[in-house]
Amino acid sequence: MTDIDKLTALFEALGADDAPGWADSEAEEDIPQLARYRFLRMVWQDIDVWSSAAPDWVEAYRKDGPASGAVERALRLGLTPGELGEIAREVARETAFGFLLGLADPADGELAPETEAQLPGWCLAELSPGGEPTGRVLGALHEDLDEVEPQGPTGGVS
Repeated sequence: MTDIDKLTALFEALGADDAPGWADSEAEEDIPQLARYRFLRMVWQDIDVWSSAAPDWVEAYRKDGPASGAVERALRLGLTPGELGEIAREVARETAFGFLLGLADPADGELAPETEAQLPGWCLAELSPGGEPTGRVLGALHEDLDEVEPQGPTGGVS
Protein backbone atom coordinates (compact mmCIF):
# COMPACT_ATOMS: atom_id res chain seq x y z
CA MET A 1 0.00 0.00 0.00
CA THR A 2 1.44 3.41 -0.98
CA ASP A 3 1.46 6.48 1.22
CA ILE A 4 -1.30 8.00 -0.91
CA ASP A 5 -3.39 4.85 -0.48
CA LYS A 6 -2.88 5.02 3.30
CA LEU A 7 -3.85 8.70 3.34
CA THR A 8 -6.91 8.00 1.21
CA ALA A 9 -7.95 5.19 3.55
CA LEU A 10 -7.61 7.50 6.56
CA PHE A 11 -9.70 10.20 4.88
CA GLU A 12 -12.32 7.57 4.04
CA ALA A 13 -12.33 6.39 7.67
CA LEU A 14 -13.04 10.00 8.70
CA GLY A 15 -15.90 10.18 6.19
CA ALA A 16 -14.39 12.55 3.61
CA ASP A 17 -16.53 12.82 0.48
CA ASP A 18 -13.46 13.33 -1.74
CA ALA A 19 -10.89 11.23 0.13
CA PRO A 20 -8.58 10.88 -2.92
CA GLY A 21 -8.64 14.64 -3.51
CA TRP A 22 -7.73 15.45 0.08
CA ALA A 23 -4.98 12.78 0.05
CA ASP A 24 -3.55 14.04 -3.25
CA SER A 25 -3.48 17.60 -1.93
CA GLU A 26 -1.55 16.54 1.17
CA ALA A 27 0.92 14.43 -0.81
CA GLU A 28 1.49 16.87 -3.67
CA GLU A 29 1.29 20.23 -1.86
CA ASP A 30 2.64 19.19 1.57
CA ILE A 31 -0.43 20.69 3.25
CA PRO A 32 -1.46 18.94 6.49
CA GLN A 33 -4.87 18.09 5.02
CA LEU A 34 -5.48 15.05 7.24
CA ALA A 35 -4.96 17.17 10.36
CA ARG A 36 -7.10 19.95 8.85
CA TYR A 37 -9.89 17.57 7.93
CA ARG A 38 -9.81 15.86 11.33
CA PHE A 39 -9.96 19.22 13.15
CA LEU A 40 -12.79 20.58 10.98
CA ARG A 41 -14.68 17.29 11.34
CA MET A 42 -14.54 17.76 15.13
CA VAL A 43 -15.77 21.35 14.76
CA TRP A 44 -18.71 20.12 12.65
CA GLN A 45 -19.58 17.46 15.23
CA ASP A 46 -19.92 20.27 17.78
CA ILE A 47 -21.96 22.38 15.37
CA ASP A 48 -24.27 19.55 14.31
CA VAL A 49 -25.17 18.52 17.84
CA TRP A 50 -27.24 21.70 18.07
CA SER A 51 -29.65 20.31 15.47
CA SER A 52 -29.35 16.59 16.11
CA ALA A 53 -29.86 16.92 19.88
CA ALA A 54 -32.33 19.82 19.72
CA PRO A 55 -35.14 18.05 21.60
CA ASP A 56 -32.77 17.35 24.50
CA TRP A 57 -31.21 20.78 24.81
CA VAL A 58 -34.51 22.58 24.18
CA GLU A 59 -36.08 20.68 27.08
CA ALA A 60 -33.07 21.32 29.33
CA TYR A 61 -32.89 25.03 28.43
CA ARG A 62 -36.64 25.35 28.86
CA LYS A 63 -36.32 24.22 32.47
CA ASP A 64 -33.23 26.15 33.53
CA GLY A 65 -30.63 28.64 32.41
CA PRO A 66 -30.30 32.15 31.06
CA ALA A 67 -32.12 31.27 27.81
CA SER A 68 -35.06 29.49 29.47
CA GLY A 69 -37.44 32.40 28.99
CA ALA A 70 -36.53 32.84 25.33
CA VAL A 71 -36.85 29.11 24.62
CA GLU A 72 -40.23 28.98 26.35
CA ARG A 73 -41.51 32.00 24.39
CA ALA A 74 -40.27 30.54 21.09
CA LEU A 75 -42.10 27.27 21.79
CA ARG A 76 -45.29 29.14 22.75
CA LEU A 77 -45.06 31.04 19.45
CA GLY A 78 -45.07 27.72 17.62
CA LEU A 79 -41.42 27.05 16.85
CA THR A 80 -40.53 23.39 17.16
CA PRO A 81 -37.40 22.02 18.83
CA GLY A 82 -36.20 21.10 15.32
CA GLU A 83 -36.60 24.68 14.11
CA LEU A 84 -34.79 26.00 17.18
CA GLY A 85 -32.08 23.44 16.44
CA GLU A 86 -31.70 24.76 12.88
CA ILE A 87 -31.27 28.29 14.22
CA ALA A 88 -28.81 27.17 16.89
CA ARG A 89 -26.81 25.15 14.34
CA GLU A 90 -26.45 28.17 12.09
CA VAL A 91 -25.37 30.37 15.01
CA ALA A 92 -22.81 27.71 15.97
CA ARG A 93 -21.55 27.55 12.37
CA GLU A 94 -21.16 31.32 12.19
CA THR A 95 -19.37 31.33 15.55
CA ALA A 96 -17.00 28.57 14.45
CA PHE A 97 -16.28 30.42 11.20
CA GLY A 98 -15.51 33.64 13.12
CA PHE A 99 -13.23 31.77 15.51
CA LEU A 100 -11.36 30.08 12.66
CA LEU A 101 -11.04 33.39 10.78
CA GLY A 102 -9.66 35.03 13.93
CA LEU A 103 -7.21 32.18 14.34
CA ALA A 104 -5.90 32.90 10.83
CA ASP A 105 -5.96 36.70 11.14
CA PRO A 106 -6.33 38.07 14.68
CA ALA A 107 -6.32 41.73 13.56
CA ASP A 108 -9.90 42.92 13.89
CA GLY A 109 -9.36 46.54 12.85
CA GLU A 110 -10.21 47.92 16.29
CA LEU A 111 -6.61 48.78 17.21
CA ALA A 112 -4.15 51.17 15.69
CA PRO A 113 -1.85 49.44 13.18
CA GLU A 114 1.24 50.30 15.28
CA THR A 115 -0.35 48.59 18.30
CA GLU A 116 -1.50 45.63 16.24
CA ALA A 117 2.05 45.14 14.93
CA GLN A 118 3.30 44.59 18.50
CA LEU A 119 0.76 41.94 19.48
CA PRO A 120 1.37 38.19 19.37
CA GLY A 121 -0.57 35.91 17.09
CA TRP A 122 -1.23 32.22 17.29
CA CYS A 123 -1.49 29.09 15.22
CA LEU A 124 -2.80 25.58 15.30
CA ALA A 125 -0.06 23.11 14.44
CA GLU A 126 -0.05 19.46 13.43
CA LEU A 127 1.38 16.76 15.69
CA SER A 128 2.52 13.33 14.58
CA PRO A 129 0.56 10.30 15.81
CA GLY A 130 3.25 10.07 18.51
CA GLY A 131 2.57 13.63 19.69
CA GLU A 132 5.65 15.28 18.18
CA PRO A 133 5.36 18.61 16.32
CA THR A 134 5.65 18.14 12.55
CA GLY A 135 6.35 21.80 11.84
CA ARG A 136 3.24 22.09 9.65
CA VAL A 137 0.64 24.73 10.53
CA LEU A 138 -3.09 24.34 9.94
CA GLY A 139 -3.63 27.77 8.43
CA ALA A 140 -6.77 29.39 7.03
CA LEU A 141 -9.10 26.69 8.40
CA HIS A 142 -12.09 28.99 7.83
CA GLU A 143 -11.59 28.50 4.08
CA ASP A 144 -12.44 24.78 4.33
CA LEU A 145 -15.15 24.86 7.01
CA ASP A 146 -18.01 24.64 4.52
CA GLU A 147 -16.10 22.09 2.43
CA VAL A 148 -16.15 19.65 5.36
CA GLU A 149 -19.82 20.24 6.28
CA PRO A 150 -21.45 16.84 6.72
CA GLN A 151 -24.48 15.92 4.68
CA GLY A 152 -27.21 13.57 5.75
CA PRO A 153 -29.62 13.19 8.67
CA THR A 154 -27.75 15.40 11.16
CA GLY A 155 -25.77 17.57 8.77
CA GLY A 156 -26.59 20.07 6.12
CA VAL A 157 -29.98 20.95 7.60
CA SER A 158 -31.96 23.10 5.22
